[in-house]
Amino acid sequence: MKKIVFIVGSLRKNSFNKSLAENAAAIIKDRAEVSFLSYSELPYMNQDIEFPAPEAVKKVREEVMSADGIWIFSPEYNFNIPGVLKNLLDWLSRPLIENDSERISAVTGLPVTLSGAGGRSGAANAKKRLSELAVFMKMKHMEGEEVSISLTPEEFASDILYLDSDRKRKLEDQTERFLRFIEA
Repeated sequence: MKKIVFIVGSLRKNSFNKSLAENAAAIIKDRAEVSFLSYSELPYMNQDIEFPAPEAVKKVREEVMSADGIWIFSPEYNFNIPGVLKNLLDWLSRPLIENDSERISAVTGLPVTLSGAGGRSGAANAKKRLSELAVFMKMKHMEGEEVSISLTPEEFASDILYLDSDRKRKLEDQTERFLRFIEA
């Protein structure tokens, strides 16, 4: 069975993106093993402590390297990706072996897809940055439409993500495409 690691770019307890990821996991059901990456304990990326890697870094790298694919769910903060997510990606992008001229990282060649829920843009700017980072990090980014949800004032007020039939269909479509993508 394929394993997919979900990375939620917000550490907030009632994160809209966590809710979106939970909905995607429910759609996947038993067709793949899904785990949510816990990375709140990561230190800030700092080359002074890069080798040997801190235990928290080793732990997230091992979980990511055991996966057949990664699905990132991210909000948008100030037209960009959240700092905690960028810190994680900085650690994951670094070479596993000191002075590795090929710069093989925990995510090199790993299939990835992106989704986001945010303000009016539906986290479009964050997804654009993540797409650029995925290419730079030598990940295998799934081409095509990925879910962007523009949150309504009612959702912000209630702190609840609503998946109407259109949103759910788009998430189901992305799920089906990603499951096929990691099989290829």
